[in-house]
Amino acid sequence: MNKVVLLSGGVDSTTCLAMAVARYGADKVTALTFLYGQKHSNELQNARNVAKHLGVELVEAEVSRQIFQGSKSTLLQGNGEISHESYADILAKNGEGVVDTYVPFRNGLMLSQAAALAYSKNADEVWYGAHSDDAAGSAYPDCTPEFYAAMESEMLERVNSLGIGPQGFGGRTTALSVAIEARPTHIAGLPVAVNVGCHVTRHAELEL
Repeated sequence: MNKVVLLSGGVDSTTCLAMAVARYGADKVTALTFLYGQKHSNELQNARNVAKHLGVELVEAEVSRQIFQGSKSTLLQGNGEISHESYADILAKNGEGVVDTYVPFRNGLMLSQAAALAYSKNADEVWYGAHSDDAAGSAYPDCTPEFYAAMESEMLERVNSLGIGPQGFGGRTTALSVAIEARPTHIAGLPVAVNVGCHVTRHAELEL
């Protein structure tokens, strides 16, 4: 069976894609990347570089920028500068809550489209790489265990609403469960040289 992997071209998703290719082979993996009005539009080229390096098919899609009208996320074009502070510093100053770079339900929108692509390609798994630190203090609500649990429930409901049924004979039960698994890994040895992490512009300088 085929696998679909969300790929931004950053370190987390590149690690995820490399793991999928190592396990199943490049011919069984399709990468999916998005433009959604992000400032780092070079992410698309990074994703292309990574996909080419690993020898996988890359599907390029878009999330309409109109969806994020009114959002003050600094990750989006035209919304001010991105903070150069660490999560720890932001939490210490502002307490728990979303950070200025949170794009409303971005990961949920991408996962839903990845699930649609997986169905279209007869794929049985969707892979999504996110850093566990992004869940700290609900900085990014769509990186939390609660979000994963809600997506499992929603995807199971949607899969069963298709009416495919056991072995394609129809019925109300097509899948018994949807499981989002979390696995730790290390980026060492993976093709990080051909990508640019999303935090590349988060830096500070100090002259002594």
